[in-house]
Amino acid sequence: MASTAEGGRQELFLDDLSVGQKFFSDTHALDAAQIIAFAREFDPQGFHLDDAAAKDTLFEGLAASGWHTAALTMKLNVQSGLPFKGGIVGAGGEIRWPRPTRPGDILQVESEVLEIIPSRTRPDRGIATVRSETRNQKGDVLQVLIAKLVLPRRPASG
Repeated sequence: MASTAEGGRQELFLDDLSVGQKFFSDTHALDAAQIIAFAREFDPQGFHLDDAAAKDTLFEGLAASGWHTAALTMKLNVQSGLPFKGGIVGAGGEIRWPRPTRPGDILQVESEVLEIIPSRTRPDRGIATVRSETRNQKGDVLQVLIAKLVLPRRPASG
């Protein structure tokens, strides 16, 4: 049986997962002020800072940094998407942004377990490969993250 976190969410061990299992996060509404604030701090490029300047770029308007989308994806997965025992601990992965994230987008993450590999050398853990798609309110995929996550195995009862 999975354990329960403080907020009442079930925390899942590697042994609780199955290939094809899906998880859905809550949503996050993004506005221009959030996009600009993140960009000022972490990715100060014109197309993330100023709508008028962004009109003459590849984005044709204000767009969130991909790293902002990635950070929001992580926040949504931690708070409501992936209830993994021990947290979301990455061991590598691949990320792509097929479409820009825009002011007014309402983000939600859908994650699917692709692979489960118990460790051969560390019997207390294993790797789950999870594909997380961050979508907007129209269903457009804004980010695809395929991550190898380290999860603990269920302790032997004794």
